[in-house]
Amino acid sequence: MADNSKLQTHLEIKQQCAPMASTFSTEMMADELLKDDRVPFPFFRPLSQKRANTWIISLFVILHLGAFTVTMIVNDCWENSHGDCALKPLRRFSFQPLSENPLLGPSASTLEEIGALQKTLLTNNQQLWRIFTSPWLHAGLFHLIINLSSVIFVGLHLEQEFGSFRIGVIYILSAITGSLVASLFVQDRPSVCSSGALVGLLGTLLSGLIRNWKSYTNKFSGLVATMTILMTNLVLGLIPYINNFANIGGFMSGFLLGFVLLFKPQQEKLARNKGGLFEFDAKDIVKCRKSLDKPVQRVAALVIFAFLLAGIIMAVLHGIDINKYCSWCHYFDCIPSKWWSCTDKPFHCEKLVYSEHLTLSCPNTGRFRVFPFANISEARFQDICNLICS
Repeated sequence: MADNSKLQTHLEIKQQCAPMASTFSTEMMADELLKDDRVPFPFFRPLSQKRANTWIISLFVILHLGAFTVTMIVNDCWENSHGDCALKPLRRFSFQPLSENPLLGPSASTLEEIGALQKTLLTNNQQLWRIFTSPWLHAGLFHLIINLSSVIFVGLHLEQEFGSFRIGVIYILSAITGSLVASLFVQDRPSVCSSGALVGLLGTLLSGLIRNWKSYTNKFSGLVATMTILMTNLVLGLIPYINNFANIGGFMSGFLLGFVLLFKPQQEKLARNKGGLFEFDAKDIVKCRKSLDKPVQRVAALVIFAFLLAGIIMAVLHGIDINKYCSWCHYFDCIPSKWWSCTDKPFHCEKLVYSEHLTLSCPNTGRFRVFPFANISEARFQDICNLICS
């Protein structure tokens, strides 16, 4: 009897432990599946190994190049500045001198004409359409090269990883949000917001990394690369004509939308590559984790983004100027240097025409310049006056 009792007790314990062992081994298998499904961080995966459809980023790059070409046609330094240009062999497409535009680009009056943000035009004249044009403009050739190179590098990987539609939505919303935030800090000098969309993609990349931390390898190298591109664009934004507050708005937008729209990369391969009863149980655990992990996070990020965007829009429509409440904020947008000025106050110059020569003098500084021509537009006159007096 004693032996039978011991045997029965042993069988009961074994039966009770069997489901526990099965569940434990299944969970371990799920962890192994998740571990085996890890993929390299987007920067470190060759584009040739992923889908070839990158039409949305390509379209954005073409639009930026087209907008810059139109800007330089309107600028026409060879005609409007009477040949006082950089890279003169380009004739109409030559640039303003580096002393006028350190980014090798158009004049301030051209940026103003083509649709850049400016306080007087945005608030006093209610030209709100500039919120939608400034994200497509670049301050100069250096800005264009750095910005589009980063967009291509980051955008192509993201588009091939997560799809054209989602990356396109993030790009557009980041650009508009960045321009809206810039409108709250805008000063009375033209500024462009094209870097806001790029920084939005960087924010998306960071949120995707946080969201799918266990799915990626090369995480720390990818994080270093992301922060390097981000800091490069923020430093570039300290030069005149580039609005750094657009970068802040774009980053916030991209970071939040990344949690809303980016799904775990290549997780579907678990269901395709595994089979059998044991693997089926493991896949159920993976699906359960996926369903519990994503919706709450997405909804929370979407709600925060919606309230943030609504608040910014209301502030812009009411003409709120945050510079009135933050006396030091303008230093984040532009740092004065011996190579450029950050002042946003229009200067007054005296004009003297004698024997087809034009002399402009600044009463505030006592400086003057003599030009071998007399015919000059009012907008160009103000450009030169600001350059002399600043």
